[in-house]
Amino acid sequence: MRDTLLIALYAFLGAAGAGLLGAGALRLLRRRSLTASLTVVAAVAVAAMLAGTLAVAWAMFLSPHDLSVVTTVVIMAAVVSFATALALGRWVVDRSRALTLAARSFGDDGDFTPPAGPATAELAALTRELAATSARLAESRARERTLESSRRELVAWISHDLRTPLAGIRAMSEALEDGVAADPGRYLTRIRTEVERLNDMVGDLFELSRIHAGALQLSPSRMSVYDLVGDALAGAAPLAREHGVRLVGAPVAAVPVEVDGREMSRVLGNLLVNAIRRTPSDGTVAVAAERSPAGVVLSVTDGCGGIPDEDLPRVFDTGWRGSHARTPPAGAGLGLAIVRGIVEAHRGQAAVRNVPGGCRFEVTLPMAEA
Repeated sequence: MRDTLLIALYAFLGAAGAGLLGAGALRLLRRRSLTASLTVVAAVAVAAMLAGTLAVAWAMFLSPHDLSVVTTVVIMAAVVSFATALALGRWVVDRSRALTLAARSFGDDGDFTPPAGPATAELAALTRELAATSARLAESRARERTLESSRRELVAWISHDLRTPLAGIRAMSEALEDGVAADPGRYLTRIRTEVERLNDMVGDLFELSRIHAGALQLSPSRMSVYDLVGDALAGAAPLAREHGVRLVGAPVAAVPVEVDGREMSRVLGNLLVNAIRRTPSDGTVAVAAERSPAGVVLSVTDGCGGIPDEDLPRVFDTGWRGSHARTPPAGAGLGLAIVRGIVEAHRGQAAVRNVPGGCRFEVTLPMAEA
């Protein structure tokens, strides 16, 4: 029993010495290739066995013949271990290099293509994460391109819409200054109309900038959608009479909501103005409010003839104005973008869909708690 304990002690001391040397080598090689680290690990295993055997032989527990046999076996094991470690290391390194090359496509606006062939569980998990990240980056790039396109269109359209009334105001003011205006009162009225139009455009830009910056401050209060719809219809009635459009406000349920009355009046006002301007004379614009499983649905249905299916996803984008993009009645393309921003600030949703003869804009708001 005593001899066995001594053999175990000498073998442990020899193996421990080889292990410490291996740990030092791994520390020095921690920034090198994985192949080198695997080779060191294999070398430590073989060296620990050889060191323990030599320590036992030095203590005279092994005969010279037994020592030579054990040493030969250890050397053969070392050859096989080194070959296996090198093969495994090269395979892992090659797979890692292929993964690195595939990941470089992220910076080139390309899609990530996983390298073919089997991989370890860790590399396979990393490959899946890179593929998911590539998909998210592709979506982000698409959104960025869409937003950039919208910004460019908005700048172009705003510049056009600002230039037209400014040119008119300048011409009319010069005519008044030179005393060649046949009807100064009519010129002054027209100048005031153009100034009000410019003021509305600047107000829309300011409101949209607050929405995009997250600086829209809401003051919600409990009210009935019946009152909201009634106020909106009263405000839009003069414009409807001017365009020869009938306004219908039924059915409207007296459902309570907790919203910012001023902002929601702007939402309904923008939808009604947009619907009236798109509906031909003798057409009808209908406003409805009803309960639904998702909350309270306010809808405005017009007679515009419908929106092309390919344009429906862009209706609420900033600067979108459809086929009448260059005509003044189309506005600056900010009204519906403001509608969506205000509705989403109320934790609601804005949507649009085609119906027979026109389209239906729907605003879904959370129902007020009892």
